[in-house]
Amino acid sequence: MSAPARVLLADIGGTNARFALADPHAAAPLMVDSVQRFAVSDFPSLAETARHYLHETGQDEAGIVHGVFAVAGRVDGDEARITNHPWVISRPRTMAQLGFERVTLVNDFAAQAMAIPLLQAGDVVQLGGVSWSPEAAPVHRTYAILGPGTGLGVGALVIREGRHYPLETEGGHVSFPPGTPEELAILDRLSAQFGRVSNERLVCGPGLVNIHRALSELAGEDPGPMQPADVTARAQAGDPRCMRAVDVFCAVFGAISGDLVLTLGAWDGVFLTGGVVPKMLDALQHSGFRQRFEHKGRFSPTMARVPSLAVMHPHAGLLGTAAIARREATEAAGS
Repeated sequence: MSAPARVLLADIGGTNARFALADPHAAAPLMVDSVQRFAVSDFPSLAETARHYLHETGQDEAGIVHGVFAVAGRVDGDEARITNHPWVISRPRTMAQLGFERVTLVNDFAAQAMAIPLLQAGDVVQLGGVSWSPEAAPVHRTYAILGPGTGLGVGALVIREGRHYPLETEGGHVSFPPGTPEELAILDRLSAQFGRVSNERLVCGPGLVNIHRALSELAGEDPGPMQPADVTARAQAGDPRCMRAVDVFCAVFGAISGDLVLTLGAWDGVFLTGGVVPKMLDALQHSGFRQRFEHKGRFSPTMARVPSLAVMHPHAGLLGTAAIARREATEAAGS
């Protein structure tokens, strides 16, 4: 293919921005060998980061005029604000700064949702429910998708008559529903700190630290400054409170994942993605995740059949933006 047919992709979170190129006319549109990651704190804007990527990869003169950018925040018309980072992204301004003819802005979990049809069986690990195979999927499907990283992303994919409709949501910011006396006590501690407590205050990297601190305070101790990696490392080393924090994290993650399935009618499965899931896969497999996922009263038998799948693909967000680039290229060719 000629270089001008390539599309610039980006998956921008609160900590990292991942860039890649796509060949929208290929069956596998993501050019995996083109992926690079940058810290968003190192750049003043999306456009500056994109220019750096294009220069680093020798694509400055490649004639790229189209970008598909997934951002960890709400896309409101032509503007997107990163929820956990100061960047404000204007589509017209970014298009002008890059000299592009077209820029598509989508929520990062719309991109994660669009990645689902491109996932292979080896890209996921099943955590329970009936078996899932991309080849055996029914024609009409509804999938939920959520994942903890710097924050908690939530979305869905509705497939009808061969068309894919990603749902952009801010479901990570719905109120946290405690399900045990211990979680009620944690909610009380977090309420004293944050006021309103959303699911994101518990289920994300910083949320794991929030849980650990709440448990420590309930025990009358000050844990001092901690990072998510500190909690998981100490849990693996046998620290009881860190182990309990991980257990609570996984149980709450399971409960809200099951709630999302009920809310959306996502009986075809829920996909767990984000930067935390691969790092905590073993903990999720040996925790109360699935029990709390299924524990939905009269709907427990139904929930027991719904597959929950950990996404292990290292670039699922970019895979989804590549799928969007391919769809846009197909629509443009047919117009």
